[in-house]
Amino acid sequence: MPEPTGTTHPADDSTSCDSVQRFDAHVPESELDELRSRLATARLPEPETVVRPAPDPRRWDQGVPLADLTELIDYWKTDYSWRDFESRLDEIGQFRTVIDGLGIHFLHRRSSRPDVTPLILTHGWPGGIAGYVDVIDELAEPTDPDAPAFHCVVPSLPGFGFSDKPNVTGWTTDRIAEAWVTLMGRLGYDRFAAFGGDWGGVITTILGGRFPEHLIGIHTTYAPGVPGASLEDLTEGERAWALDAEDFWTNRAAYAHQQATRPQTIGYALVDSPVGQLAWILDKFAEWTDTRDSPFETISRDRLLDNVSLYWLMRTGASSARIYAESHDSLDPDLRVDVPTAITMYPHDIERYPRALSQERYRNIVRWQTAPRGGHFPSLEVRDFFIDDLRQGLGAVLGHGPAE
Repeated sequence: MPEPTGTTHPADDSTSCDSVQRFDAHVPESELDELRSRLATARLPEPETVVRPAPDPRRWDQGVPLADLTELIDYWKTDYSWRDFESRLDEIGQFRTVIDGLGIHFLHRRSSRPDVTPLILTHGWPGGIAGYVDVIDELAEPTDPDAPAFHCVVPSLPGFGFSDKPNVTGWTTDRIAEAWVTLMGRLGYDRFAAFGGDWGGVITTILGGRFPEHLIGIHTTYAPGVPGASLEDLTEGERAWALDAEDFWTNRAAYAHQQATRPQTIGYALVDSPVGQLAWILDKFAEWTDTRDSPFETISRDRLLDNVSLYWLMRTGASSARIYAESHDSLDPDLRVDVPTAITMYPHDIERYPRALSQERYRNIVRWQTAPRGGHFPSLEVRDFFIDDLRQGLGAVLGHGPAE
């Protein structure tokens, strides 16, 4: 199958460079038929031995419960519509451009407002562009005329979605950040704001630290301090956050160690089995969301399956995992961010850092927010709060709100 799956043609007035081409996604129907066939003939293991009635988060102690996965497989096979997601992406506006020899796919939603700030939003793993499709319109065309508006650019990371898969090493988060500066420049945005969480938070941090001449400011949900910082002067609550982040990497991050050390090996299973790809991602959505039992308490099954289907149909199980092999634990300990920075910590995220630690790296924090609810995927879990918080954070960055 050609990769990516779709057609390109000259861009319209929403771009500013001949090297940027409009992209329309269209997966052949034969690929969708094959997916349904594989789902119908999937071989599943016996049930987990931890058996508890729902709702109970302990049901997931051994991973994705068989009953939950079986129900979702059936929905994916019979009721889910990939074509609806394709149409939504085309409605927003999709493009591709080649940067440093690699094809980069991105969504580009321009605002009609005159007082607009360019904004690049970067996803992480196991997320993707699906995490932003429900917020991008409101960010570009706010229903509140007093709210700030943004020209929104949402790129697919190298090896993810409709972006090309690197065939050599070297596509680190630093290189991706540099590519994002090139991308925004091609769109006519020499100065812009940036948002991200997870790997997107790492890349956003690098953008703010390495390219201050291009960054108006940043907003991130991932704000690590510098290595070796003392916990002695922290409050009890702050110390608990720091210790929980340490516990996550010690006891709950086997997926990251696998992808950082053997991405090719896990890739065979993920690219060959849609059920394996589904379970690998669903496990993280269940553990990292602010819910009592199931991620579908806050996230729609369709949007999660949009995300999983993109991984499956584009065969990115191995290529997406390689970002860990390239950049795991590689954020420069000496990197400092001096551009205006807004930081939001969500209560059920996997890494929460107290301000006392974060401000050692982010030295111009203009807004610090602890959200009342939400986890690792706030744009999907708490959409309205996420939009309002992002506006307030970027408003402070842009000088529209008070520093805190």
